[in-house]
Amino acid sequence: MGTGAEQEPVSADRGPRVMLYSHDTFGLGHLRRSRALAAAITAADPSASALILTGSPVAGRFAFPRGVDHVRLPGVIKRSDGSYASRTMGMSIDETTELRSGLIRSTAQQYAPDILIVDKEPTGFRGELLPTLEMLKAAGTCKLILGLRDVLDEPDVLAVEWNRKDAIPATESFYDEIWVYGLRSIYDPTAGLDLSERIQNRMHWTGYLRRDLGTVGPPPEQPYILITPGGGGDGKAMVDLVLQAYEGDPDLSPRALLVYGPFLSGDTRDDFEDRVAALNGRVTATGFDSKIETLFSGALGVVCMGGYNTFCEVLSFDKPAVIVPRTVPRLEQWIRASRAEQLGLVRMLDEKRDGMTVETMIAAIRGLPMQPRPSMAISTGLLDGLDYVTTRVAHLLKKSAAKAAE
Repeated sequence: MGTGAEQEPVSADRGPRVMLYSHDTFGLGHLRRSRALAAAITAADPSASALILTGSPVAGRFAFPRGVDHVRLPGVIKRSDGSYASRTMGMSIDETTELRSGLIRSTAQQYAPDILIVDKEPTGFRGELLPTLEMLKAAGTCKLILGLRDVLDEPDVLAVEWNRKDAIPATESFYDEIWVYGLRSIYDPTAGLDLSERIQNRMHWTGYLRRDLGTVGPPPEQPYILITPGGGGDGKAMVDLVLQAYEGDPDLSPRALLVYGPFLSGDTRDDFEDRVAALNGRVTATGFDSKIETLFSGALGVVCMGGYNTFCEVLSFDKPAVIVPRTVPRLEQWIRASRAEQLGLVRMLDEKRDGMTVETMIAAIRGLPMQPRPSMAISTGLLDGLDYVTTRVAHLLKKSAAKAAE
């Protein structure tokens, strides 16, 4: 292999290769979205492989299907003041970013992807993706895709953020297409961004990314509602309110099954465990379940936060849901939940409108089994995302093959 910018020559008889990048400084969302995409792409074309580059500290706790693997990038954490630090390595953030950037570039050089799908951040964490984008663009053998969730942030706030990161010039210069994993009729995440007409014409609204509805295990004892704060790192307030509801109303039912998530830990978790134990089975809890689909499948309804992946699970399993969105550090979850409530897909508990009181949560839990299912509001096109993506991947690969044959 050469040491310059050239990619490794691609063998004509090898299967298609798709690389997915997610920076994953916090939470599970980016990894789970990349994992769902990779699984769908390789299932649609068994000759294809997919390689996920992720900074998630819990990537190794997930099972990956045949044809899919991952490379774990050195982790980083976000401090309370908004700055970043290396998670474990004792390196400065600049050194860690440079190390990550080099790993990404060398992996792309050796793996030689036909398609690169970048999750959310056009330039990667602190610009770490730029050398790889430049290399792949110069080689001309890889289609570069920017994948965006349905909501990013308030338009004005997002415009400032993208300007600070030079994200618009990077999007205009490098990306062949933008895929929005949602419906334009629900929300446009690029509203407020000064994107050229050329790049706007390359945008595709895929629909939401359906979660696996295949084989699930036997559900827990019925009936129950599922309580999930997603990754759990910012779920303390919601979990606390749910426990207060069951503590305050001894007749509250059905029972609750609480999944803390891998990032809700320490003294907070210990306190919650004591409170759960005192409820004598009316609430049961588990730390982390990488196959949470089984729990969704058997639930009467869901109380959750408003992250993209949890929202997709609510839609996929067609469960009545009460969403308690976070509002800091960005309004993404509130925007998603508010719009979904307007459309009749879910109910939202809004701190300013409803008040985050024990009485409000008790009423929401009691009413949950009677709520309409999301499919009663929107029944077609809502969950077409994975099918759209796999069709789009096949089209791009066919187009590339035809160009190479010229």
